[in-house]
Amino acid sequence: MLLRLIHETVYDYTPPVKNAQHMAHLKPRASAWQQLLSHSLSVSPEPAQQSEAVDVFGNTRAFFSLQAEHDELRVVADSLVATTAPPAPAPGLPWEQVRERMRYHRGAAYDAATEFTFPSPYVPRHEDFVAYARPSFSADRPLLEAARDLMERIHNDFVYESQATEVNTPAVEALALRKGVCQDFAHIMVACLRGMGLPARYVSGYLLTEPPPGQPRLIGSDASHAWVSVWSPARDAGGAWCDLDPTNNRAPGEDYVTLAVGRDYSDVSPVRGVIHGGDGHTLKVAVTVHPVEDESQAKEPLA
Repeated sequence: MLLRLIHETVYDYTPPVKNAQHMAHLKPRASAWQQLLSHSLSVSPEPAQQSEAVDVFGNTRAFFSLQAEHDELRVVADSLVATTAPPAPAPGLPWEQVRERMRYHRGAAYDAATEFTFPSPYVPRHEDFVAYARPSFSADRPLLEAARDLMERIHNDFVYESQATEVNTPAVEALALRKGVCQDFAHIMVACLRGMGLPARYVSGYLLTEPPPGQPRLIGSDASHAWVSVWSPARDAGGAWCDLDPTNNRAPGEDYVTLAVGRDYSDVSPVRGVIHGGDGHTLKVAVTVHPVEDESQAKEPLA
């Protein structure tokens, strides 16, 4: 599937910002199932400096600084991505074996996935996560079978409600509320998996949504999305990250685009920064995920 992604972020400041430094995760990742064909990042006003680097998780991170006074910041990422659906993974080893592999043993080979078993800023350790997860993890149950059961329970037990939480609502509070948005559901599932000693990471990206029957696709009406990736090691060595979406109770397919991965939202937030001035501000975000027939169409303005 060929998808064009436009992610526009606009800040209006009162009073104006005197100078600022920002960091953005807005460039889709490349993988076996996702090919980045083109990408541009437009910043207005024009930055004094702008650069790109790859972070410790393999995400491309943009940095830009603004040294002149400004009362508006507009950041527009325009990307073209070709996606294919990954094959359905095997159920995996029993979850207890995976947990034991992740534990420290003297002389054991290092597994990079181990770093995703620890707490992180938005995903602390808490017994409530373990208590919620435990019914899915019966003895000797294959890892991915248990993880899918956990995903389905979160999907069924929680209500998607955009006003129920904020970006900084603690995951344990969202767990108690049984309400939230995709970010909350992803943090809760990651916390449950880590609570069981299993490596899990937070994934940010986009999902192609279909307009209601008879309605046109509205430009800017889509949104960023978040889901979970759990590490399923092979019996001897290696393994694979397997994605699961508790908001929609499914495994992501070719209609998903991965933007960045990390321990939690704090590692992959689309735009963040430090400003001098601008005590008050309003934020507007418009996202468009648009299927196209070929690359020539991707050069045409969306209308």
